[in-house]
Amino acid sequence: MTPELLWQLGRVNGETLTPDGKNVVYGVSYYNVQANKGEENLYSVPLAGGEPIQLTKTIGSEYNVEFSPEGKMGYLYKGNWYEANADGSNATQATEDTHGIDNVKYSPDGKWVLFTKDIKLDKNTNDIYPDLPNAHARIINDLMYRHWSTWEDGTYGHVFYAPYSAGKVDMGKAIDIMKDERYYCPQQPNGGAEDVTWSPDSKTIVYVTKKKTGKEYALSTNTDLYFYDIASGNTTDFTQDNLGYDTYPVFSPDGSKIAWLSMEHDGYESDKNRIMVYDFKTKAKYDFTKNWDESASSLKWSKDNQKLFFIENAFGTDQLFEITLPKNLSELTTKNFRQITSGDHDVTAMLGESDNDMVVTRTDMNHASEVYKVNIKTGGFTQLTFTNKKVYNNLQMGKVEKRWVTTTDSKKELVWVIYPPGFDSTKKYPTLLYCQGGPQSTVSQFYSFRWNFQLMAANGYIIVAPCRRGMPGFGTAWNAEISRDWGGQPMRDYLSAIDSISKLPYVDVTRRGAVGASYGGYSIFFLAGIHNGRFKTFIAHDGVFDFESMYGTTEELWFPNWETGGAYWSKPTPVDYEKFNPKNFVDKWNTPILIIQGEQDFRVPVEQGLEAFQAAQLRGIKSRLLYLDEECHWVLQPQDALIWQHEFFKWLDETLKN
Repeated sequence: MTPELLWQLGRVNGETLTPDGKNVVYGVSYYNVQANKGEENLYSVPLAGGEPIQLTKTIGSEYNVEFSPEGKMGYLYKGNWYEANADGSNATQATEDTHGIDNVKYSPDGKWVLFTKDIKLDKNTNDIYPDLPNAHARIINDLMYRHWSTWEDGTYGHVFYAPYSAGKVDMGKAIDIMKDERYYCPQQPNGGAEDVTWSPDSKTIVYVTKKKTGKEYALSTNTDLYFYDIASGNTTDFTQDNLGYDTYPVFSPDGSKIAWLSMEHDGYESDKNRIMVYDFKTKAKYDFTKNWDESASSLKWSKDNQKLFFIENAFGTDQLFEITLPKNLSELTTKNFRQITSGDHDVTAMLGESDNDMVVTRTDMNHASEVYKVNIKTGGFTQLTFTNKKVYNNLQMGKVEKRWVTTTDSKKELVWVIYPPGFDSTKKYPTLLYCQGGPQSTVSQFYSFRWNFQLMAANGYIIVAPCRRGMPGFGTAWNAEISRDWGGQPMRDYLSAIDSISKLPYVDVTRRGAVGASYGGYSIFFLAGIHNGRFKTFIAHDGVFDFESMYGTTEELWFPNWETGGAYWSKPTPVDYEKFNPKNFVDKWNTPILIIQGEQDFRVPVEQGLEAFQAAQLRGIKSRLLYLDEECHWVLQPQDALIWQHEFFKWLDETLKN
């Protein structure tokens, strides 16, 4: 594997099943490095197996596939809705909107189409000073003036619905159900089509939003489900009694129930994600996961209304689960839960149920996403798409191994170990400790196009990837124990992992490095002051270096409030500012470090990387700054990504490999 080959792989995006349940539609994106952009086309493959058929070939990306009640394939293309036959032929434009729409869904009765679009409600500087059109200034009166990678520009994402007939959407009669509210749906920054849905009787639209602005928005995670009644135009807050995130509403096919994901605590973005169910007949609400010690993600009802399918992290992998509903919902227990799939892979999305199968997308550390069907009874997989088979057939893979390590507090920690292709146990290899971000995200069988373990291993490194404190899949307590302890037990978990794996005879203890991004970048900055000579080099990408300046410039303030205990001016000052702040340990830095920072990262703002680089330089430590002017918390442009990869391995060559 090389960086260039990695960027030649097709990236599969699962869409949906055809109405007859015989085919699955999916998208594949390919990137043109010279053009510095990508394009997605749609494909279809039979669930019975067979060759895929390419459905779209126009220049630009097609996505968001929905089938109309009449069986037409709808999709978004260049900001408008198109419809075609199921084989992609006879495509026609169904909407005309100059600004673009998104997240389109047909009403079940076929009379309406809902969609989201940005509308402008507030003036920006150019509106206030129209005689100064070339000015580049922002007038800011409240917080949340920027979010992750975008500046507030006076626009808000709203939900609309419009009449639909004979393949046309009457945009002139579209109704904005959020009216002049200054709120967002989908929720910012990463919400999507899962944030809005129709009831099965087409009488109600349910959408997710956080009805807060400014400082209140910056301090809260409290989103709610809102029910909009088509007939009356009235909106009801369905989850006003819950203070945390409420997301992912899904109606049972018969409309008798609605399920959604819900976090209990305001301000805790990584709280346990509960599965809540409301029964419209009995008017009773149930917490299905009350006695289930993990978080759920994604929800889908079975066609017969008797089961709920969901995805959950389980011991460093993402698996498919089901809940079989008892006749009396109050009698539901953990005995009604069943793990359908198992193995070293991640189930990443559910596309639809057909006969006895659930169609999903799946990855592992050596393979990018592909479409599979899962036998719901046995959990057996059948691969349906082979987008990158030709590449993989000519590629030597590194072995991925699970190991369990005893931590300093006598608990068991799962550690993934990835070996170089052609591994020889009689040789010694340079070894990298991989530090995951989040801080509550998982080291599972994900396939990253940046932090790609196969690519690292192909360059001759053993990779050690611990499932340290703070990660899901090992119980809610393990997941929660990182908050307000960033530099405590999680760091000891890292060191337990690298110390244990370093006892293997093929690990070269004189050539060990540590790498990571976001909280992983914080981990690198902190480890640099406490590692006691374990590591020969470090790489930190978009990491938190100083809790004080982080609090003063980041936007989602609920995050540092929960994770580090509040503002640095609080009395008493939260102990994390002294005990776990990387900048306080710079006097102990003595190891080469590469620091990577995206200028458009508003989540972990730019001064974090610049402060760390300046400290390293003034300390006389071999250091380098890779500054990405147009990238945010991620690296999204192909040419920037290739520079990232080449500088990553160049640094390791200089400081570790030889």
